[in-house]
Amino acid sequence: MPPAGAQARVETTIEPAEGTPLVYQCALPLSRQTLTFTADLLRAHLKKIGSRWRKLPPGKIALIVLATLRHDHRLADMAGGNSVSASTIDRWTWEIIGLLATRAPRLDRVLARIKKEGGEVVLLDGTLIPTRRRTGTANRKNYNGKHKKHGLLFLALTDERGNLIWISSARRGAASEITTARHDHLAGHLRAAGLGALADLGFTGLDPRPEDPVIITGYKSTRTSKTTPAQRQANQALSAARAPVEHGFSDLKNWRILTRLRLDPGKATILLRALLVLTCQHTAR
Repeated sequence: MPPAGAQARVETTIEPAEGTPLVYQCALPLSRQTLTFTADLLRAHLKKIGSRWRKLPPGKIALIVLATLRHDHRLADMAGGNSVSASTIDRWTWEIIGLLATRAPRLDRVLARIKKEGGEVVLLDGTLIPTRRRTGTANRKNYNGKHKKHGLLFLALTDERGNLIWISSARRGAASEITTARHDHLAGHLRAAGLGALADLGFTGLDPRPEDPVIITGYKSTRTSKTTPAQRQANQALSAARAPVEHGFSDLKNWRILTRLRLDPGKATILLRALLVLTCQHTAR
């Protein structure tokens, strides 16, 4: 018994109640080149800001961040396996996302490069990235009636082989693809670069100069007129030429952090552009 008036000392422990945590291995399906590229970006940034110390070396930090983006692990799980806090993992992740997003290509420069390499057309399409259901007035803005879910709309361009080359900023899920394309002035950029674009019927009417179009969308049936056999054959040829654009979206959605975003549109744009840079490093056809 402690003497009268003395306070008992309370000892605390940081070990989990379940006991010592178990650490297991998980394969990361990325190339060594992608890891080296990300780690070099971080090393250059740390040198620029004069950071002399981090809990882990840049290569290890880059590996943790890539695993977080690729597999969408919970931050607490990643933290426990690497002896750091969840907030540290979150800070490292957004630091590297910001570094990668600044290297995302601009639309005019991408089109100029495609033209310089001898390309004639690019492939245009849109996709909905699912998000959590918003509350309040933001609920309906993010609800997409076509897909019957909440999300953010992105447009993307790929080359003829299906390699991603550009992605737009995020738009609310209720927006249409053609309105988003007009907001980004895609027709004007394509005409200035001397390139054409193949798109689906959702972009019909996007080009303000239909007599000399740069965006080819095929033929659409109406209530008063049906497509002719020749027009249907042209639509089939266009669909076959556009097929590789789906490869670009599948490459992007392999990053499982996009399974269900929990971000506002501004951060979602930064994240998608960072993943675009990583996808271009990892995948080439």
